[in-house]
Amino acid sequence: MNSISTFEQFYLNIKGNRWYWLFSVFCRFALAYAFIVAGMVKIVGERFASGLSVVHPMGAYLEALHHTGYYYTFIGIVQVFAAILLLIPRTVTLGALLYFPIIVNIWLLSYAVRFEGSIVTSPLMVLANLFLLVWNYDRLRYIFPFRNFSNLGIIQKPKKYNTKFPFLFFTIVVITIVLTITLARFGYDAMPRNSLSDCKKQFENTKNEKVGFEFCECIHIDGKNLNECLAEFEK
Repeated sequence: MNSISTFEQFYLNIKGNRWYWLFSVFCRFALAYAFIVAGMVKIVGERFASGLSVVHPMGAYLEALHHTGYYYTFIGIVQVFAAILLLIPRTVTLGALLYFPIIVNIWLLSYAVRFEGSIVTSPLMVLANLFLLVWNYDRLRYIFPFRNFSNLGIIQKPKKYNTKFPFLFFTIVVITIVLTITLARFGYDAMPRNSLSDCKKQFENTKNEKVGFEFCECIHIDGKNLNECLAEFEK
């Protein structure tokens, strides 16, 4: 049995389990909700994360994006459209494909500027999106560069689901969430945070208090870019 056949047998077992199906439904609705909220803000013309200062690395980006006019509105429309596709069972695959490059971009942006608002949620959303893509493997496999396709076909919803609880899978999900939160909380020596006071709190009563305060002022008062402030901090 080759690797593709082994995976497809594993895939069939997953598709027939009620708990995996419920998790896929949760991912669909959670991802759709996030993009509907974010997209509608753009469609109505409001700046996303409007409380974030324009001198903050992410605030500067969002402020510039807000001033792009119809491009900003277009991003909101695409986000809402992707969310609607996820909510409709027949268009989930298309919605997951459209959603994926958008959320990967948000994830990379969040890590690049160390934005506290989405540094935890964005990687988890990427993983949820990947789960939906794998869940719809039976529809997506035809775009892969396989020489031959098995007779798997499009999997229909089973008349009766297997109700065995996948402890290993959900243990991995919980561990992934904990590790993501831990990385966001302790993975960086300096975070710009969302305000000057919040930024300074991470350095209070530590050996880096003085240089930490200077880093925060570099971001929130001087308005310098993140890399420049980090370079001064790391000296």
